[in-house]
Amino acid sequence: MKALISAVLCFLRLSACNLAYALQLVADPYPDKPRITFKPDGTFKITVFSDMHWGENPWDVWGPQQDANSTRLMKTVLPSEKPDFVVLNGDLITGENAFKDNATFLIDRIVAPLNAARIPFSSTQGNHDNQKNITHLQEILREQTVAPLSYTRVAPAGVGGEEGPGNYWVPVYEKTTDSTPTLILWFFDSRGGFTYGDNSTATAAMNAAWGPAENRGALAFVHIPPHLIQNLQATLNSTKEPGLNADALGSGSTQSTTDEADVGQDDAFWNSLNANVKNLHAVISGHDHGNEWCIREPTKNVIFCFDKHAGYGGYGDASWGYGVRNLLFSSADPTVGVQTWIRLEEGEVRANITLGAQYS
Repeated sequence: MKALISAVLCFLRLSACNLAYALQLVADPYPDKPRITFKPDGTFKITVFSDMHWGENPWDVWGPQQDANSTRLMKTVLPSEKPDFVVLNGDLITGENAFKDNATFLIDRIVAPLNAARIPFSSTQGNHDNQKNITHLQEILREQTVAPLSYTRVAPAGVGGEEGPGNYWVPVYEKTTDSTPTLILWFFDSRGGFTYGDNSTATAAMNAAWGPAENRGALAFVHIPPHLIQNLQATLNSTKEPGLNADALGSGSTQSTTDEADVGQDDAFWNSLNANVKNLHAVISGHDHGNEWCIREPTKNVIFCFDKHAGYGGYGDASWGYGVRNLLFSSADPTVGVQTWIRLEEGEVRANITLGAQYS
């Protein structure tokens, strides 16, 4: 599998000649939407739905039933967890089963529970979202049309290339009146191709506009895990690093793993992300439906976590269960650890840990 992150180098680094343009990009990326903020009690909660796989097998009884099950799961979890923000972390649609005349309308069904609950959200795109009859860009544009509280957006000009539109960030503020955010949520495009460039990046402009990066926390979401995670699976300690570990990582399970010539092509993404984004609490991926563990990646000393397979579409096993990953910030202080846990549709909670300096 080739490198699957779009234009990360030009996204995360800045040439001085483009500083003014970049400052404009980061100053207020959502001028027509409410600011995302912590609650008055100082907390902020994110619920992640990953690998929903809507639209699978639409020609038989099984497929539509899985969509109905996925909708039921969302309608069960949302009022119970009461998140402040939701992330749809890739493979929203099983694109290879989608028909050209109605593929984007699946987005309407995906976001309907979020619209009804009036919960702001963002999405990433995955490998199944980029197929013959659907593209990442089409999904993003449809989502923007039908979901008023979608914070998904097309990458700024010069970032991502034609096939990698989904690189962007969402600032989170402690209070609506604050001039600078206290948390940045980063979203990266998987299987979108990649383009190198000299302009339109974010982190240097953020530092210029908002002060040092050390003053802000960060979380990064990308559908397909970086390839460095693959070899760490053998080192898992089920006590220290709890969570379902039922999906053996191999070819296609992480970025750049199809053949030896491709391995390591996502190193530029991994290196740039960790060099330019400070206080990175975790990098969070989906893609591998049978895994829900977290582990510290030693080369960059950053925690990586799998999501929980939320959609009933896509491959899986009933014994794995279906659910979500929750992330709870107890403080806007970027140095305070983040509590995270897996919650199943029926309410069971497992793999409850704190993402912080002491983890793993």
